[in-house]
Amino acid sequence: MATDKRAFTMRMQEENFQKIKYIAEHNKRSIAMQIEFLIESCISDFEKQNGHIPLQPSATDNQ
Repeated sequence: MATDKRAFTMRMQEENFQKIKYIAEHNKRSIAMQIEFLIESCISDFEKQNGHIPLQPSATDNQ
């Protein structure tokens, strides 16, 4: 299954992991999708307060 999502390793405290896992299960999401949802919510809140975040093309965009 091809995806355009960037993979990376994330480390977090065990307590935070267990709580995210609980929330993800409650929302019927995978842990990864719950974390992605939370990140998107944080970005949206930031942009509402501070304006749009301009993106610059990365080196991998042309591959």
